[in-house]
Amino acid sequence: MNDNFKEMDTKEIQLPETTFSRDIETKVFQSIVFKALNKIEGIHLVSKGLIDSLLGRDSQESFSAIHIEQDQKQHSVSVKLEVNIKFGIAIPEKSDEIQSKIIEDISKYTGLHVSSVHVIFK
Repeated sequence: MNDNFKEMDTKEIQLPETTFSRDIETKVFQSIVFKALNKIEGIHLVSKGLIDSLLGRDSQESFSAIHIEQDQKQHSVSVKLEVNIKFGIAIPEKSDEIQSKIIEDISKYTGLHVSSVHVIFK
């Protein structure tokens, strides 16, 4: 029986290349961005309003200020977010801090490339 395997053409037993895929929902990216922003002082996400904040809908509703676009072909993600900044804080430096932290965290936790981080200060 072992002799039969020796005579077999190796092309007959070669397996096709495995394709790996993963889908990451937008809420996962939003959570990563939300957690990253919570570590940065002097800013907070734009929320729906005072009533939503008082009713405890602040954290989930804040996700509406975080917009995510995924490019499956390029294995990349782009982020657009709206934040409020305290008066007197230098916007260019704070923008660099926000962008760096978001890129670092998304790349670390998802393995995806971050193609852009667009920060809108309000």
